[in-house]
Amino acid sequence: MVFPACSGLKYLPAGEKLYTGSEVILVPTNKLDKKENKFIQNIEKTAIRPNPNQVIFGMRPKLWMYVKAGENPTGKIKKWLKDKGEAPVLLSSIKPAVTADLIDAKIFNIGIFNGYTESKIVEKGLTGKIIYTSYIHDRYKIKKVTYAVSDDSISLLIQKEKNNSIIKKGEDYNLGTLKNERIRIDAILKNKGYFYFDPDFLLFKADTSKINHSVTLQLTLKDSVPQDALTAYRINKVTIDQGEQTEMSIRSSAILRSVYLRKNEIYTRVNHTITLNRLMSMDNFKFVQIKFTKSDTAVKGFLDVVITMTPLPKHSFSAEVEIVSKSNNYTGPRGSLSILNRNAFKGAELLRLNIAGSFEAQLSGASKNLFSYSWNPQVELNFPLFLVPFKIKGEKSIYVPNTRILLSYNYLKRVGYFDMRTFQIIYGYKWKKNIRVEQEFNPINVSYTTIGNKSQLFNDLLDSNPFLKKSYEEQFIAGASYSFTYDEQVVPGKKVQYYLHLTSELAGNVFSLSEVIAGKKISSADPVSVAGSIYSQYARVSIDGRVYYNFVNLDKIVFRLFAGVAKPYGNSSTLPYIKQFFSGGPSSIRAFQINSLGPGTYHQTSENTGFLQLGGDVKLEMNAEYRFSIFRFLKGAIFADAGNVWLLKSNPSNVGSAFSFSGLAQDLALGAGAGLRIDVSFFILRFDLAMPLRKPWLDLNNRWVINQINFGNASWRRENLIFNVAIGYPF
Repeated sequence: MVFPACSGLKYLPAGEKLYTGSEVILVPTNKLDKKENKFIQNIEKTAIRPNPNQVIFGMRPKLWMYVKAGENPTGKIKKWLKDKGEAPVLLSSIKPAVTADLIDAKIFNIGIFNGYTESKIVEKGLTGKIIYTSYIHDRYKIKKVTYAVSDDSISLLIQKEKNNSIIKKGEDYNLGTLKNERIRIDAILKNKGYFYFDPDFLLFKADTSKINHSVTLQLTLKDSVPQDALTAYRINKVTIDQGEQTEMSIRSSAILRSVYLRKNEIYTRVNHTITLNRLMSMDNFKFVQIKFTKSDTAVKGFLDVVITMTPLPKHSFSAEVEIVSKSNNYTGPRGSLSILNRNAFKGAELLRLNIAGSFEAQLSGASKNLFSYSWNPQVELNFPLFLVPFKIKGEKSIYVPNTRILLSYNYLKRVGYFDMRTFQIIYGYKWKKNIRVEQEFNPINVSYTTIGNKSQLFNDLLDSNPFLKKSYEEQFIAGASYSFTYDEQVVPGKKVQYYLHLTSELAGNVFSLSEVIAGKKISSADPVSVAGSIYSQYARVSIDGRVYYNFVNLDKIVFRLFAGVAKPYGNSSTLPYIKQFFSGGPSSIRAFQINSLGPGTYHQTSENTGFLQLGGDVKLEMNAEYRFSIFRFLKGAIFADAGNVWLLKSNPSNVGSAFSFSGLAQDLALGAGAGLRIDVSFFILRFDLAMPLRKPWLDLNNRWVINQINFGNASWRRENLIFNVAIGYPF
């Protein structure tokens, strides 16, 4: 009873039939390979209109909603049904002959000049569809491209760049390729001063041969090209308008660094774009407009430029309050206050003052009622240039380089255990080559951590685990870091997108070098102190690589590989706690508690580590996730994760199995699960439920636990089902 009602057929007007779609059949003169056949069919399908009513499992719920609401619905529910439903697409409204002509036009544009299409209506009960049969021949191929451009200067520029043409001899004719070639040539001319030129001024004339299905193209200029379009313009006067002089008025030298339109220079679209984008990326202006007009000078061919900038407010204030719930049962509020000054010293410097605080308590589990609180003041100053004692000559970029100075202090009190204080200073540079590539170099990265007010309970916990005790020693870290990011997710429309993030860090070498020069031997057995604190010495590198495979329906498959290694040496035998690698949690191996995996075969429990987690010197993680749409903003995912962390064999701490390539596969943890995401573009709330499939701390022959899965057992669910709540996608 439900099926025929939801199919929508019983509500059709008398004598009408429901249109259920169209089918395309190709009848070629010569046999087509599968790829060519699919390509032509897809081109033809783009001409078919309208789309039939949506069908889900043989039913048409949106059509049913529409007709159930009635012609003139009253009440919120019926109006909602009408709004969300679909009007019936009737067979009588389809115009097959018109569509057949559109199909012929589509295939003409890809080199099938003499094809034709017939249409046939096929009725079945209360429904009907259209079958379009296209009689086609082999596509015409490009035989030769010649140039007959009447303007000598423009002709010379085009001839110089003809080897970079996207029209290739022997390839199939395609109108879209010709249009893109006109755009390519227009870009060349725009960068040579031809400000008023337009792609439509270029004309391709085609001479076809039916004998061998070839086409010769000749590029010409249209007869009606205005003289302005044939003139190469130079820049005359540049006027910069910041509006009224206010506290947001930026000194001229700071703005001129981003202005690449200079007097007497040839106009180029590249310099135009760089100027516009650099001024906008300074984050000081709401709008930037560049207007060009012909100069009123005796000599023709000059442009006056007016750059108008609408500033943002100098000061802005923001506040955030959130409730945080972690997979290790810690829950509590977190808040932050931030004040931003967009023009601190009249040079477009961004000065941000921020203070954050949090309170967390463990409401369940073995450490129930354990709580902590923290506060973190921070000052960050960004300069829109490289602050270096020498001049840097580099490639032009649409992005403003950035120098950052960061000062921060963090106080953490783990009630009943310890107080931790961390001071940090960072001085570094960040720059982008293009929209995909970003680099950051911090030549100065110094942090100093002290732990005080230790309770006897905390000391006992450290004494029972020497590795943990070594990690929580007073830490003085001074070094440099570099990161490189390549991200194709910012490029829309790519079927396969790649992401790569590389980080590297060195610490302690400057101090060790000075000691070596002084004739002192560096050894972790007799570590050297600086300003009363033992400094850390290590090298650390990691790589995060991802592949995003995008389907036509917006679903995607994501693969991720993370690998990292860090080695303490010289003055250190173990890594500082904050520099160790950890595994497990909502953006890692989701079937295990946060930071709970490893090292190696070690099993972290509240009995042997308390509320603290152990890290490692080596980390390897592999993830695969299939993401799909369920309904509008509601998304779903299924995933599998594998990985672990290990200590190096050279690490004196005898915890878990040390890293070795031969034992790598045996020590991997493996989990799988499914998730829901509420994705409203600017905000993503993620829910993941995962379970372990392999536990590396069990006996070698019993590490696979798939056969123990028992969803009906409450004890199994409590120990094995891990529920993660997080903001944003995991990778």
